[in-house]
Amino acid sequence: MKNKDILFLNEALKEAAKALSYKEVPIGAVIVKETKIIGRGFNKKEFLQNPTSHAEIIAIEEASQTLNSWRLTGTTLYSTVEPCIMCCGAIIQARISRIVYCIPDEKFGGVESLFSIFSNEKLNHSVKVEKIYLPRAKELLQNFFKTIRKNRYNFTNFSQEET
Repeated sequence: MKNKDILFLNEALKEAAKALSYKEVPIGAVIVKETKIIGRGFNKKEFLQNPTSHAEIIAIEEASQTLNSWRLTGTTLYSTVEPCIMCCGAIIQARISRIVYCIPDEKFGGVESLFSIFSNEKLNHSVKVEKIYLPRAKELLQNFFKTIRKNRYNFTNFSQEET
């Protein structure tokens, strides 16, 4: 299973790299059913000016369209970064069976960093969680934020025309 997990995490990293072209925080996600990618997403929060446009949400929306169902049972979501609380809620609502991610998110993480949402026994759906560290996920984020600080970018100055 681990080799497949690394393969799909690398696909999520490709999505994260796409976010850079939109001047977005480089986080990517893919959703897999059996061995097929059924949903992809990368952060578009600034580009779309929509606080819910996280990589995981976009991947969930695409996977739901692919399967023509909001129930994504039997799927695995791969994310380059620990999902936030909002995304954890969407993962539960979509009935995703498993998530695999690369690095924790100390400021917004809903899996282990701030909260342990999936370990709450009161939930009607359980999600299996695995963390597989891939250095590229951390490098993408670190380089992005170094560039932001160096160039003194202000996210609010980005517009759709600039991308």
